[in-house]
Amino acid sequence: MIGSRSGTVLLFAIALFLSTVALTVRAQAPATETIPNHPLLSDKFSFEIGAYYSKSSTNASLGPSGGGVGVVVDFEDTFGLEERKIIPLASFLWRMNERWRLEVDYFKLNRSATTSLATQVEWGDQVFPIGSTVNAEYDFQDIRVMAGYSFFRRRDKEVGVGAGVHIAHIKASIESSGVGAQSSSVTAPLPVLNFYGAFALTDKWAIRARADWLSMSYDIYSGDIRSMALDVIYQPFRNVAFGAGMRTLIVDVDIDSSDWHGKARTAFSGPAAYMRVSF
Repeated sequence: MIGSRSGTVLLFAIALFLSTVALTVRAQAPATETIPNHPLLSDKFSFEIGAYYSKSSTNASLGPSGGGVGVVVDFEDTFGLEERKIIPLASFLWRMNERWRLEVDYFKLNRSATTSLATQVEWGDQVFPIGSTVNAEYDFQDIRVMAGYSFFRRRDKEVGVGAGVHIAHIKASIESSGVGAQSSSVTAPLPVLNFYGAFALTDKWAIRARADWLSMSYDIYSGDIRSMALDVIYQPFRNVAFGAGMRTLIVDVDIDSSDWHGKARTAFSGPAAYMRVSF
């Protein structure tokens, strides 16, 4: 699966390497060097808008209404859903005071395809036989809300921890003329723990990293969610910056509700670029 645990470890290793290099360079610099003052670490409000070139992997199942376990379906291989697609991104950061912060991030990916089935598909109460022409859709939306506390903070660096939630909305549907249609959706508020850090290399260049994770079983959900971001930010103007980096998000949950009894396992991974406005 794309964005697996090994990919997350690789991103963390890159972030650790960049931080180590930055600390080494700073340690070897003259003692009279001015400490960088990058807006990433000082501005109270920031807004980011950009694009995420995601590679997606989706495996899901929907059990019949009478009970039972559904068969897991690979939506990319079975229905030909796009594996790579450009997704718009948006985020907001509010530094409430010197230590506390609030973050909100949003992205949405809708995909659909029409294909002739090479294998039989069971989805909910419907069975779609080999050779039938089906329309398949899989939509995913994520709203990330996070409160964080910077337990280590200087003008040019900070490290903190936080807690929050990924509100994941998932909708999947399969329909075929002469066979029928089956659609299901779920909105899953998935709590996570957060670790983040940022380091100003100069007044114009900075790096930042964050990781969200939690394995849980509560209410109608069980499973885990993992997310990571690593960015390099260039600030050519006082209130405007440009950033680029990598993103991963893995949502792997079992759901037991009246609307969706089954599994939803989706992974996203790829590069992102954005413009940042702060003040």
